[in-house]
Amino acid sequence: MQEMQALKIHSYLSPSEIAAHLEGVEFIMMAGPSMMAGELPIHFTIILNTADVIPEEVKPLILEKFCREYTITATSHVLSNRERIAFAMTTQETPMPKHIVDDAEANAIPWTLLHIIDFLGDAEGFKEAKDGLSGWSYSYN
Repeated sequence: MQEMQALKIHSYLSPSEIAAHLEGVEFIMMAGPSMMAGELPIHFTIILNTADVIPEEVKPLILEKFCREYTITATSHVLSNRERIAFAMTTQETPMPKHIVDDAEANAIPWTLLHIIDFLGDAEGFKEAKDGLSGWSYSYN
């Protein structure tokens, strides 16, 4: 089995570069292997291009829409909240979104506040994530 190397981050987008980069972006879908043993196999993060507060009664409806569209058959450990997101430049074509949890890291790199839906799930269409790979895809409006 070939060993996969972590992406090397060359730089982060500045606040003005983040704003320009997000023009026309509807959402970003990220998928990777779950790191929680005995749980659902895929860690999903959906980054909505909004910092607006989403009403509590609407949050499950948004998750249901994504599950239906991406044939995600099960979910657990759902977080739906506004969070700090940075955008890293790597060797990939599009900047890699990065959820910033650590306050020290948030003080060191530029980020923007966006609404994320973060959860564990299962879906047949994400074989690469089940095989240990991570990736992201931008959806434009």
